[in-house]
Amino acid sequence: MRLQWDEEAEAFRRELDDWLDANLPPTEKMREPKLSSAHLPDWAREWQRTLFDAGWLVPGWPPELGGRNATPVQQMIYFEEFARREVPRSLNPQGLSICAASIHDFGTPEQRERWVLPTLRAEITWCLGMSEPGAGSDLAGLSTRAVLDGDRFVVNGQKVWTSGAHHADWCMCFVRTDPEAPKHKGISALVVDMKTPGISCRPLPELTDPDYADFNEVFFTDVEVPRENLLGELNGGWPITQGSLAHERGMLWIGNANNVENGVNELVELGRQLGLGGDGRFRDLVASLYIDSQAVKLIGYRGFTKFMRGQPASEHMLLKLFSSETERRLYLTGMEALGADGVDLDRPGPSGWREGAWATQYLRSFSGTIAGGTSEIQRNIIAERVLGMPRV
Repeated sequence: MRLQWDEEAEAFRRELDDWLDANLPPTEKMREPKLSSAHLPDWAREWQRTLFDAGWLVPGWPPELGGRNATPVQQMIYFEEFARREVPRSLNPQGLSICAASIHDFGTPEQRERWVLPTLRAEITWCLGMSEPGAGSDLAGLSTRAVLDGDRFVVNGQKVWTSGAHHADWCMCFVRTDPEAPKHKGISALVVDMKTPGISCRPLPELTDPDYADFNEVFFTDVEVPRENLLGELNGGWPITQGSLAHERGMLWIGNANNVENGVNELVELGRQLGLGGDGRFRDLVASLYIDSQAVKLIGYRGFTKFMRGQPASEHMLLKLFSSETERRLYLTGMEALGADGVDLDRPGPSGWREGAWATQYLRSFSGTIAGGTSEIQRNIIAERVLGMPRV
């Protein structure tokens, strides 16, 4: 069996490739160290605006929103090509793919005009206030309070793991507005100006790179938010949380599949360099990882086909778990193959969303088993929604 797109789809791919060849920023710019996922250097703002103006930023949206009304197949090809080339659409992915998309889906016309277009044109950046010290995977357990007082909400509480909060202009923040309601029904979504008095951010440096800090603790102390910044209905924030997570996971598997496939190729090259061609255990591990890399891609295609037919795609529930666990095992295999040299952080390792040694990539890979829903939560979802097992 040979999987391929039809000629019309491939013509779209060629058009995109030609445009990228002519317009890509210099590689050295795209490889510059990032300060956070909400800090946009000048080249990144210019690149995002270039994509917007050419209709290549959000291809499935209409031209006035940076797209070209692309079909689902064309959108799939678009994300494949960006992943294959390791080209970012935006250095503020939560702003573009989650916040702008959620405001587009749930916001009023005034809110869309105020926030969506400036986000698409890289004029403002965003963070996402979801996780809390006592509500990570169990998002419905969040306790940050927002009390409606006349024409404003007063917010008190704490968020954590808030990517880019110390550089973001705005936060799409999920708060509890009815503590007496069942926990899924007392949540609202507020758009919060990060310059509002009472907000303080505490960046959390990474162990693998102490000079880089994206995650933050964010503290809200009597923070006043205009009522007009309520996104969706009062106490109707839970569907927005699910929409936000769906946006985050929607095309995530394409990037994950590309990372795993590229990692396997680099693992093969590492084996050649180390002379491991005759090591049966190493060969078996690489073969298993290659099979898994192809499985990630094909399961994604199967789920995408169901989506196009309007059918529920349980495959996409499996992919987040399977791809993140496979990627973690991939980097561990490379690190173990190097032996004592596996902890040499100066020795280049495989490329990914950030560069680093094999050991560095292995440590980072654990974040993929947490972000967007932990592996444990994903297993529960699969057990209940796919296998039909009872809740325990």
